[in-house]
Amino acid sequence: MNFSQPGMSEHSDFCYESLNGSCPKFTYPTVIRIPLYIFFMTIIVLTICGNLLVIISIAHFKQLHTPTNCLVLSLAVTDFLLAVVIMPPSMVRTIETCWYFGDVVCKLHSSTDVMLSNVSILNLSFISIDRYYAVCQPLHYRTKITSVTIVIMILISWNLSFIIGFGMIFMKLNILGIEDFYDNNFHCFGGCFIFQSKTSAIIASVLSFYIPGFIMISIYQKIFHIALKQARSIHSTACQQIQTGNSTSISKMERKATKTLAIVLGVFLSCWSPFFVCNIIDPIINYSVPPGLFDALVWIGYLNSTSNPIVYAFFYSWFRKAFKMIISGKIFQAHSSRAKLSTE
Repeated sequence: MNFSQPGMSEHSDFCYESLNGSCPKFTYPTVIRIPLYIFFMTIIVLTICGNLLVIISIAHFKQLHTPTNCLVLSLAVTDFLLAVVIMPPSMVRTIETCWYFGDVVCKLHSSTDVMLSNVSILNLSFISIDRYYAVCQPLHYRTKITSVTIVIMILISWNLSFIIGFGMIFMKLNILGIEDFYDNNFHCFGGCFIFQSKTSAIIASVLSFYIPGFIMISIYQKIFHIALKQARSIHSTACQQIQTGNSTSISKMERKATKTLAIVLGVFLSCWSPFFVCNIIDPIINYSVPPGLFDALVWIGYLNSTSNPIVYAFFYSWFRKAFKMIISGKIFQAHSSRAKLSTE
């Protein structure tokens, strides 16, 4: 994520006036700054509240303790942490165009940002695998997707992402081989951005986004192809409908869950694709992508975390009912965790 400020050198203000090598600062007029803070704060609050509702719903109601929802819970925790830990400092950096929290906090912020992005796509990858077995191999679903399997998936998502995020930043793998070029042309005091060499940008983008994204799209295409065949088979004869009455209902439920989670995947790819395209292009064109554009694309990616609870609310009746119970305080009543939530 290239948040450097080349192109703003025409401004006389600097992040640290008393330091040589300070990053230039662009000062927005108050009439613009205040609406920007309101806009970004609204996004942050919506993201926190929406994902907190998902977390409470799945954690509290026993009916929602399913393998798929455990992965959805992990995804919601990722989005929640992004809103709490990453978005507020990013908001200040975007509006003030300077980083005032120190070098160590910058590294922690950047590492956590990379980690959470990787956790999201790994969670979505495992969700696609879960959906594949639920729809394409339903007879093997309970034996393949067990509680232990889900725990392993979640541990892999978080631990591998932690190694990637913190390893890349603190070991400076992102600037390996071009340290002098970075120090001479981009490093300045008051900046906090992830600068990547051409090799690093391509490898990181391909491994973290393009390959997983292609695999997930391929899996969902196969799922919907098989689901369509199943639907045609179920409706082929009235006799078959009668004989498989319960399994037909389950099949409809699984297909609806798969469709909803495919939309979540589509939103993720739509929000983050522009950034990862620029992330690869920028080193190739000698880092000439405007920093303001990069910043905007990152925030479009962040909006993915805001969008997920909206998708759940629109497509999942259980989320809407759980939302009403949480807001009304009914979850504090005895045995509320065993309440029946419609999943149709």
